[in-house]
Amino acid sequence: MRVLRPEELGEGEREHWRELRAKSTAPRNPFMEPEFTDVVGRVRPRARIAVVYDGGEAAGFLPHERGPLGQGRAIGLGVSDCQGAVLRPGLTPDTRELLRACSLSSFAFDNLEAEQGLFVPHAAEEHTTYVIDVEKGYEAYESGLRDRSPKFLKTTLAKERRLGRQVGDVRFVFDERDPAALRTLMAWKSAQYRRTGRRDRFAQEWITRLVGRLARTRAPECTGTLSVLYADGRPVSAHFGLRSATVLACWFPAYDPEFAKYSPGLVLHLRMAEAAAGQGIGMLDMGRGSAEYKDALKTGDLPVYEGAATRVGAGAALHWLGREPARRAHGFVRDRPRLASLAVRTLRGAARLRRS
Repeated sequence: MRVLRPEELGEGEREHWRELRAKSTAPRNPFMEPEFTDVVGRVRPRARIAVVYDGGEAAGFLPHERGPLGQGRAIGLGVSDCQGAVLRPGLTPDTRELLRACSLSSFAFDNLEAEQGLFVPHAAEEHTTYVIDVEKGYEAYESGLRDRSPKFLKTTLAKERRLGRQVGDVRFVFDERDPAALRTLMAWKSAQYRRTGRRDRFAQEWITRLVGRLARTRAPECTGTLSVLYADGRPVSAHFGLRSATVLACWFPAYDPEFAKYSPGLVLHLRMAEAAAGQGIGMLDMGRGSAEYKDALKTGDLPVYEGAATRVGAGAALHWLGREPARRAHGFVRDRPRLASLAVRTLRGAARLRRS
């Protein structure tokens, strides 16, 4: 095994990585492609890739970041929505031996792919990621949506028409290349984070740089995709995510609050599903975390896992002290709806106080 910086990975090894993903039975999520790891490596100097060889051929890859005392984490932890190792079918390295070879005391994850037999036994929690299946085309999806939620679909389409009448012609662009539109989206998203009392991801320079670089990434299985809904030539909602040939990973959606009464975010997601299906993409992955719009749009869900694989040592103890108490507290609140509702109201109240 060798541990490399992402830029040190040869093209032959990258091609082995892509071949292994193509053989996997898991959806081909673009976060699991070498291009995503490569871009993270350009903004996160501690990014590494462990390459496992068998018979002289690259047979496995573990993209990760190495912190102090060898505390490891999934590549892009905190923003990546699909994580884990890329292994040849049947290859099952010993987890602790793998960590030792990487000089890691732990490997933390929060969106571990369900197919990850190497790390799932180390998960502390199972979460749900919500998906839209458009494998049979958009018309089939809309028909199913009409059967499941006729009022929701009728109301959303009516709002789209009203937006056109009251504001101006509605236009949707699936793959917008205008950098100004991306800046607008990030500004909306930052304001949304602050309104709801959540940590502003775009206040972290590395995330802003990561998104900017990914917006320029064009690879068959990892393409940055900015989708924008316009009314009278003005952006009213937008989304930035990554797409492969078969999966659109939804990542950063936001809208202009001035147009909230038209539900532009919901309209945007319907148009994204339509455009994705038109390009042969079979699934939109809306990520983990419950939300009303996800419940309305979803056709199903998939499990993802949170936790950490560790080996005995000071680094593992520091990982436990740094993450486990907070994770358990969050889980306790999340599993109790009344407490969760109170926590949301408290966060929003704190956000209002900070703005005043």
